[in-house]
Amino acid sequence: MPIFEFKCLKCQAYFEILIMNKDDEVELKCPECKAEEFERILSSTNFAMGGSSGSSNKPSATTKTCSSGSCTTYDMPGHSR
Repeated sequence: MPIFEFKCLKCQAYFEILIMNKDDEVELKCPECKAEEFERILSSTNFAMGGSSGSSNKPSATTKTCSSGSCTTYDMPGHSR
C-alpha cells in the first residue's frame, strides 16, 4: 500500500494519496484548491535501526557527477534481497 506525495503547482500545497489496489480509481485533485496540476515528489524516509551505539548500521551516501549535475546514491542498512 504505497503512499504517494504530491505538490500542487497552483497553490503549492503538499498532499498524500494512499493507493490500496493498483486497479482502484483515485481522484487526483489538490485537496486545498481542487487543481489537477501537480507534481509527484520524493518522500523523505524515517527509520530507526536497533543495535549497539557503536554499530555500523548507518545509512551512507555516495555523490557522483552526472550529466544532469550530481547524482546521489543512498545505501540503507537492513535486509537485502
